[in-house]
Amino acid sequence: MSLRAAVLGHPISHSKSPALHHAAYSQLGIGISYTAIDVTEQMLPSLMRQLRDQPGWRGLSVTMPLKSAMVSEVDEVRGVARTLGVVNTVAFEKHGSGSRAIGFNTDVTGIVNAVRHAGGGTPVEPVILGGGGTAAAAVAALTELGAGSALLFVRDPFRTPEVRAAAESLGLSLEIRPLTEAAEPTAAADVVISTLPPRAADGLAAEIAALKTSTSGVLLDVAYDPWPSLIASVWEAGGGAVVPGLEMLLYQAVEQVRLFSHLEEEVNASVIDVMCDAVGLPRRAL
Repeated sequence: MSLRAAVLGHPISHSKSPALHHAAYSQLGIGISYTAIDVTEQMLPSLMRQLRDQPGWRGLSVTMPLKSAMVSEVDEVRGVARTLGVVNTVAFEKHGSGSRAIGFNTDVTGIVNAVRHAGGGTPVEPVILGGGGTAAAAVAALTELGAGSALLFVRDPFRTPEVRAAAESLGLSLEIRPLTEAAEPTAAADVVISTLPPRAADGLAAEIAALKTSTSGVLLDVAYDPWPSLIASVWEAGGGAVVPGLEMLLYQAVEQVRLFSHLEEEVNASVIDVMCDAVGLPRRAL
């Protein structure tokens, strides 16, 4: 029986996940094929029904805009994904003659590792840009990093139910403001996590550049195509540390590989090295 895994999202052609996973499974010597499947929210229930009837599925990586919708399509949600109501990973576990779909969230680990390895300490004045499922993961990550509060800047303050719920569940004090007010607080922040889609932060980047002030904190821009993004370039020019979204993608993919391969200790430094090489990412020590 052939083993399979995939990344689901819309659009999905730009995804680097297949390169990361193929490199890992090749290094591990496991025959797991990994594909990208373009799926809208409306198509997701039908697709999940199909996958349940097909043997050999080990797991799914879940990206925009499916992370919240996937919660209703799995048999169980575990760990921080249950608190957030956001699933970016589905692992299929054997159950009798069939399997059960288990939802996880590895984005939180990805964000924590990305910020921590860029030199970010305990955030005192952190900022989150964007209000979707990845922003909810950013709330959990900031909590794990020791933050007690955060500013959230969004295009529509009324469309933030996941982030509000995450902050309330985790005890993080969250102040929500419109994105039009983000320039000065963002430039002054010690940690900034941008979960905005590609190019959506360009206007803000121009405003920060016009301030002609230093940016001494850490910026994680989850969007990694095109790279560098305008906000990353402006941030670096101001003296701040920049973490590409590709690095977060790597860290969360490492956790997915462990779940899909059913291996733990074998997913070690040598596996992470080949994953970095597959997407041209400089190696940082985990």
